Amino acid sequence: MNKNFNLDKLVKKAQKGDDEAYIQLFTKYEEEIYRMAYIYVKNEEDALDVVQETAYRSFKSIGSLKKSEYFKTWLIKIAISCSIDILRKNKKVIYLEDVVTEEIEDENNSILCSESLIDIIKSLQTDEKTVVILKYYHDYTFTMISETLNMPLGTVKTILYRALKKMRMEREEDIIYG
Repeated sequence: MNKNFNLDKLVKKAQKGDDEAYIQLFTKYEEEIYRMAYIYVKNEEDALDVVQETAYRSFKSIGSLKKSEYFKTWLIKIAISCSIDILRKNKKVIYLEDVVTEEIEDENNSILCSESLIDIIKSLQTDEKTVVILKYYHDYTFTMISETLNMPLGTVKTILYRALKKMRMEREEDIIYG
């Protein structure tokens, strides 16, 4: 974090109505919010709408943020909610064609995924997709995911392992039938 960026100080100023402090805070995470939104909505226009709606909702409710160190987590949670709202509103099918090569690991297994993103996540439910994205795309810990999504820690772990199992099964089917 650069020396001119004091998260706690900026959050407190923003909560007192300082628009410039809020803009500085939001700008710091705007690109990350856009990337995360794009994964959900898969088009630039809707991803930009998510960023705009996230900015609006977070600006309107910054006073509800209890701890400044959770500002980024709070923003991501709002962005996920906005993404899901836009998908529901538009009833869009998500076409994910980006090629991803990454290793997804859990305690017992490792899956090497080198295929289109649609093949990796098409079978996942919204909660599974959200947990996978937060865990492997944003490097959140289980505790951070639990706090972000207001879910018990055990539920987060169950959702992740269920999602990884689905992804493994899908990958095995691709190898066998592909």
